[in-house]
Amino acid sequence: MPDTDRSARLEAACAALPLVAILRGLTPPESVGVARALYEAGFRLIEIPLNSPEPFDSIAAVRAALPADALVGAGTVTTLDAVARLAEIGADLVVMPHADTAVIAAAKAAGMICIPGIATPTEAYAALHAGADGLKIFPAELVGPAAVKAIRTILPAGTRLFPVGGIAPDTMAPFLAAGVAGFGLGSALYRPGDSAETVAAKAAAFTAAYRAEAG
Repeated sequence: MPDTDRSARLEAACAALPLVAILRGLTPPESVGVARALYEAGFRLIEIPLNSPEPFDSIAAVRAALPADALVGAGTVTTLDAVARLAEIGADLVVMPHADTAVIAAAKAAGMICIPGIATPTEAYAALHAGADGLKIFPAELVGPAAVKAIRTILPAGTRLFPVGGIAPDTMAPFLAAGVAGFGLGSALYRPGDSAETVAAKAAAFTAAYRAEAG
């Protein structure tokens, strides 16, 4: 069943700062320090991809360390088994590279927020009908702002779009003009081995750029 508490927390997180930190390659020993640095910089959406080292351990540690207004979960979720394990450890967020409706439905049945990846209107509508809470535009470098604007015009009002892939502080403006809700930030925000201090500096640059462009 849908989790109304998590839905309300997603609304609040997007209102505060609709930037998803994608921490691919994060390891459990460094996970809490990096996540706390991001939280202090204003981030409320934390994603640890499942192709990272021991990702479930990192997700569980970060979820336990951050306040309840943060939504913590996994990216690169592709299987029902992964969804089940995420539910077991109390994850809030399931982010996918694709739009497998069975995975979306399982995430929603477990009460988690689900943001699947799409690149076409057909994928977008299939994901929304399966219960998606937002749509990850992936890869954003391929789709581009013009296509995002065209897709947005035929989607239900209020659909949240999050471009992911190649997003940097100086590339957000055209997508914001196209009407996106926020962004997923990968290697420009975190690279494996980055210290918490390095991530904090990058996070500050992204936060400043987003707020300057979004007004």
